[in-house]
Amino acid sequence: MADLSKLKKRTTLGEPPPLEEASTNLEAPEVAPVAQPQEPRRGNAARRIDGRSLRRTGRTVQFATRVSEQFDSTFRRIAQRDGLRLGELLEHALTSYEASKNA
Repeated sequence: MADLSKLKKRTTLGEPPPLEEASTNLEAPEVAPVAQPQEPRRGNAARRIDGRSLRRTGRTVQFATRVSEQFDSTFRRIAQRDGLRLGELLEHALTSYEASKNA
């Protein structure tokens, strides 16, 4: 096994500065910068709307369940026929179910 005790230790950083020369930034309060309100864009530089924002529905909770293949195909066929998203059709179905129970 090699004897590493005979190796010379190098100090390339030199001596640390005296405390009087050290920065006082650690004593300063931590203050986050305040965000400046942005001016609305005008003319052709108006906010560009992409395809994702056009498809935004506000539905953020995932709802997963197991259904039969026939239910799935019928549900998707009705949604496509009526131009609805699956979540929208499910909401319509729930509304109709509640209305029939309360009638």
